[in-house]
Amino acid sequence: MSIEDKLKELGIELQTPPSPVANYIPVQQTGNLIYLSGQGPRDEEGNFITGKVGADISAEQAYDLSRNTAVNLISAMKSYLGSLERVVKIVKVFGMVNATSDFTDHPKVINGCSDFFVEVFEDKGRHARSAVGMGSLPNNMAVEIEIIVEVS
Repeated sequence: MSIEDKLKELGIELQTPPSPVANYIPVQQTGNLIYLSGQGPRDEEGNFITGKVGADISAEQAYDLSRNTAVNLISAMKSYLGSLERVVKIVKVFGMVNATSDFTDHPKVINGCSDFFVEVFEDKGRHARSAVGMGSLPNNMAVEIEIIVEVS
């Protein structure tokens, strides 16, 4: 089954990624690696889902927002690559959680992204990862995730 068929089976419809909000490009390629700029969770209208994990957002809700962000990252990959079949493997995930100073479940939050990548890409979705807490994130996003992907 193709990656796009798997996404359809999961009820996921990829959206056109929004334009960058600052002076950067969404994807940078060098050799067979693509580096995707940080993405955050968005609602159906394309607005950032905001809040601080540990205060307004629970770890469970943030897990879902991390999964939402994974979908946005896949949309950016598709937009750049044309076909998700070009993905050889997800190499690295760097997840940032907009969290209170006493929140410690950052890995649980970023598992939303990691679990989704493995669900969609199977073994090609297994990756190295960092999950860290931040005092704030741009636009008050609840999470921001950037990734490195090997492509053919």
